[in-house]
Amino acid sequence: MLRYLTAGESHGPALTAIVEGFPSGVTLDSEFINVELKRRQGGYGRGKRQALENDRIIVDSGTYHGVTTGGPITLRLVNNDAKLERLQEPAAPRGGHIDLAGAINYQTGIRQVLERASARETSLRVAVGALAKLLLRELGITVFGYVRELGGIAAPPLSFDPAVRDASPVYTLNPEADAAIIAAIDAAKAAGDTLGGITETVVTGCPIGLGSHAQWDRKLDARLALAVMSVQAIKAVEIGLGVEAARRPGSRVMDPIAYEPDHPADDRRLGFRRPTNNAGGIEGGTSNGEPIVVRAAKKPISTLAARGPSINMATKAPQPAAYERSDVCAVPAASVIVENVVAFEIATAVVERYVGTSLSAIRAAHDAVHELRRKHLDEWGVEDRGA
Repeated sequence: MLRYLTAGESHGPALTAIVEGFPSGVTLDSEFINVELKRRQGGYGRGKRQALENDRIIVDSGTYHGVTTGGPITLRLVNNDAKLERLQEPAAPRGGHIDLAGAINYQTGIRQVLERASARETSLRVAVGALAKLLLRELGITVFGYVRELGGIAAPPLSFDPAVRDASPVYTLNPEADAAIIAAIDAAKAAGDTLGGITETVVTGCPIGLGSHAQWDRKLDARLALAVMSVQAIKAVEIGLGVEAARRPGSRVMDPIAYEPDHPADDRRLGFRRPTNNAGGIEGGTSNGEPIVVRAAKKPISTLAARGPSINMATKAPQPAAYERSDVCAVPAASVIVENVVAFEIATAVVERYVGTSLSAIRAAHDAVHELRRKHLDEWGVEDRGA
């Protein structure tokens, strides 16, 4: 079982993740992980803290000469802005945050809960997801995320060129929309407000059969939804058409199935084709060979420079909410976070499906299953035809 835990506070000395069940034999490319961490810190609308932190991963265990051993992998990020013991206790909780409910639930001050609840923790999730990508790319599976909408301004992809996204200040695939989005972020900043948006992640190269229909907690779409929904400030998750499917008749939702007998030998879809992908690559909780499409809706950050109304925790009198240094817009960063969260969940499904403690064993199982499926298709219905 592939899984991870994270630990640490936003302004504590470091953040740490322990990854268990990662197979041996994968070259751990630290610089690849660092590039993903840098992408998370970028994007127009971020706050000043990103200039203080220079996230670079430290690998404390689980590798030998740069190759994973199969043992627990420890990933650590040092906080350059560590100052937890010097920070004051906020007097008034912020609406839209864990401040009030967390302080009551754990019977602590606000500081003790907001530090752990902070989205700073997502830097580790990016690192863990980037680690998962190192495994996935060995199997020809890619995970690609971008911003599809920000501040109510739509930015449908005009291409799927990674260079276009990486050149965009707001991580879209639509350069025509970037100027309007940047102007909206500037206007929100001037008003002391914040903006949310929608990210989209596309997984290609997935074989048929990740996940299962057999039990509710093994369904791939359900597990992806849980993983993405757990990211701070994500309020909705869609697979494929998502909510739009509820507005259409069934004839405009179901994906027709076609077959091309002259499919290439390495075709993950075994020759089956769908002219549409409304299901988003998952049917009955199982990947169907089409690209997996996951969208996430991120709310605007609830920490406002204009400071929303609240109450003083000691006097219970009205008082503006506390202000913690924050971003005007973190939707570009969210696209990176969601992309890597999805990558880890896909890797988990891969490790489950192709059981093996090493990369070579997983690859061999992956190839063997593919050939068995092809053989099954070749023999399907032979006895009935003969009768």
